Amino acid sequence: MSSSATEQAVLDRIDEDLLVRTTQSLLRAAGQNPPGDEAATVAALTTAAISLGLDVVASQVEPGRDNLSVVLPGGDGPGLLLLGHTDVVPVGDGWTHDPFGGELVDGRIYGRGASDMKGGVAAALVAMAALRGVALSGPVELAALVDEEETGKGIRSYVADEHSFLGCITAEPTDLQTIIGARGDSYLRVAIRGRASHAGNPDGGANAIYGAAAVVAEIERLHKELATSPHPLLGPATWSVGRIDGGTGGSIVPAECVVVADRRLLPGESPDAVLADLRARVEKLGLADRGLTFELEMPMEMPAFETPPSASLVRVTDAALRDAGGPGLPLGGWTAACDGGFIARDLGVPVVVLGPGSVTNQAHRPDESVAVAEVLVAARAYALTALRLLGSETA
Repeated sequence: MSSSATEQAVLDRIDEDLLVRTTQSLLRAAGQNPPGDEAATVAALTTAAISLGLDVVASQVEPGRDNLSVVLPGGDGPGLLLLGHTDVVPVGDGWTHDPFGGELVDGRIYGRGASDMKGGVAAALVAMAALRGVALSGPVELAALVDEEETGKGIRSYVADEHSFLGCITAEPTDLQTIIGARGDSYLRVAIRGRASHAGNPDGGANAIYGAAAVVAEIERLHKELATSPHPLLGPATWSVGRIDGGTGGSIVPAECVVVADRRLLPGESPDAVLADLRARVEKLGLADRGLTFELEMPMEMPAFETPPSASLVRVTDAALRDAGGPGLPLGGWTAACDGGFIARDLGVPVVVLGPGSVTNQAHRPDESVAVAEVLVAARAYALTALRLLGSETA
């Protein structure tokens, strides 16, 4: 559909130079998670929001770690949530650009978090500023939360309070594709304990690494089982062992070994059921017969979500994206996980994921970058979605 006069006026207020400067200011705010250092980014976002005439409320999650709610007031009805996070993964090696420089080169802005997801946060902020002065039936809120990349402390704190939204757009990098479903994620930690002894007499001990090897083999079998039952949009649930720690030296029978695994979740899957299933399977491995014990925990879980294609949020957002100059990709699913799953599960709010940049080709990599043109399209799409969901003119 073509844009109305009101919509065009809002789009005309979305300034590309402002988008670039805002993205750069966020990228130049250094900090990594772990260890959980979002304070500089929160400060930069606060400064930018206030300068654009938006309301800002900070909520402490932990000392030095604040969630930020940037609000464009509207009427008394339910609003639109734009969801983001302020933490970025560690820089790592292999960079040819300053990871906290925000360099603009050939239409791309470089820096850790450019795609995941400071470009999306900047687009949301500038879109909200462009909506100032427009009568809306409810508020537009940008929730910029801490700790998305680790254990989700920010989103857990956020959903503990009451909120009323018609829908949520999570501004994660999707190559400007409207994502209507995403897998969830969980981390599981299995600690196997045995008994140390001299390696010259290995039968005098209980080898925890042998027990861990049996656990790893069982997880691999589980992964293959799940591959036979894929979700039509998101593919199968998956297991992946990502870390093993054990032993103190080659001449010592190891008394402890820890296995850390990643389990991707499908919509409707219960993390508690996943934990119980693995516990039952490990108990059948006969570790006790080897003189071994184990402890199992799930230190992190992030729910999956799926929004029907017929949902108003999906139809309005995808049409807005097309009208904003998007690439015209079909509705899709995401194998990554994001905070949007908590919004869907705990608040009962429909969710889509839509943002500039690429989770597969840019996020968590050296020389991470985002295209200015994509940030501009995202900002235009967010503004149009807000107008059509909350304004007097609907799609």
